[in-house]
Amino acid sequence: MSASVRIGIVGLGRLGRRHAENLALRVPGASLVAAASPIAEERAWAEATLPGVSTYPGLTELLGHPGLDAVWLVTPTSLHADQTIASLEAGKHVFCEKPIALETADCDRVVAVAEKHPDQLVMIGFMRRFDPAYAEAKRIISKGELGDVFSISCRSEDPVDPDGFFVRFAPTSGGIFLDCCIHDIDLVRWMLDGAEVSSVSAAGSRVMYPALGECGDVDNGFATVTFKGGQVATFHVSRTSHRGYEATMAVTGTRGGLDIGRNVPRGPITLEVGGNRQIEGQVDFFERFGDAFLHEARAFVEAVRTGGPTPSSIADAREATRLACAMREALRVG
Repeated sequence: MSASVRIGIVGLGRLGRRHAENLALRVPGASLVAAASPIAEERAWAEATLPGVSTYPGLTELLGHPGLDAVWLVTPTSLHADQTIASLEAGKHVFCEKPIALETADCDRVVAVAEKHPDQLVMIGFMRRFDPAYAEAKRIISKGELGDVFSISCRSEDPVDPDGFFVRFAPTSGGIFLDCCIHDIDLVRWMLDGAEVSSVSAAGSRVMYPALGECGDVDNGFATVTFKGGQVATFHVSRTSHRGYEATMAVTGTRGGLDIGRNVPRGPITLEVGGNRQIEGQVDFFERFGDAFLHEARAFVEAVRTGGPTPSSIADAREATRLACAMREALRVG
């Protein structure tokens, strides 16, 4: 494909707007031609902000846009599977934000339809693979510089939310492991070249946000995954960070180790007064992974232009969801 990839985006919330601006302004070879949202204010934003973009109230209408090559889904997870299937059956390539579904069975439905459309690409938004630090870690591990990796420890921490947005969102999020830990799960599988899982255990607490108990969710989740090759991965995902947003990974092998993402500041300034040192933590994942979202979009568009494959497979996305669901079930049964 030599011409620009003509893309329609569905979902114009906080994350959808970031994707839309990237596709419209910062991704060579992409042409954002359509945008859909059931919310009139979001459509008005698109019309005012995105040059030449046609707006629609939903996916069904957007799929009728002339000459559309690809659909970019930034919608609630509960819609992902059906919308991906509808887009594939309409003859479009699909980018879909993570996770692919709330249940493994729905992932399997998507995989089955994708297999019937081998000329169309499906990519799920695991943008941390495109973060320079995680990408460099993968390169180091693949070259064998750490020896045989046997331990990976991940932490993903969102800052305390006084407004409690995520408490209201929790009943439809699939739970903290599916909503917040899915990136770490995907990264661990990537670092270990898709190692086969042996067992999953999980625990959690809801000390700061007891209302999460109404839907069985927690504000801190802890999980351990063992692999048949003997590797062990631990995960801590939290909504109660007092230092701002942080996503970290520690990897240990027989010859060395590495540490990713710890104490990344919001700005390059450390204030030292009266024997105290103050560092301003990052506000959210946009500050930490803003460039990764852009690299991810460029990778998808390049894959469509060249005929693929995408940098991450739909099978990887299905397995990440399966593991997150296993963590959720382990938490439920103790």
